[in-house]
Amino acid sequence: VQLQASGGGLVQAGGSLRLSCIVSERTLRGGGLYNMGWFRQAPGNEREFVGVITWNGGSTLYTDSVKGRFTISRGNAGNNVYLQMNSLMPEDTAVYYCAASPYLSSSAPQYNYWGQGTLVTVSS
Repeated sequence: VQLQASGGGLVQAGGSLRLSCIVSERTLRGGGLYNMGWFRQAPGNEREFVGVITWNGGSTLYTDSVKGRFTISRGNAGNNVYLQMNSLMPEDTAVYYCAASPYLSSSAPQYNYWGQGTLVTVSS
């Protein structure tokens, strides 16, 4: 499974960005279907869970700080995952990563596959 994240950039506080993650395979090895998570890492900080969507797009979980502002969705073919970020704040500045896991988890070690990250910078 290969993941490629894109869509980062510079935006003013209060603005919006939409990140995309292209997934090369729908199934994990062994026939399992994967859940897709987004994480972020700000300079000097540990990698932080942002949210996750189930393999069929039926359920999502978010960290409290982004609830009501960020939305994760999957494309019709299931091979693309999106992170719509609204009402962005300077504290959202980070490198954002998409990742794949057989678990519905907020824990980074439970994600087997990671994209390369895309930088989001929110100016005040």
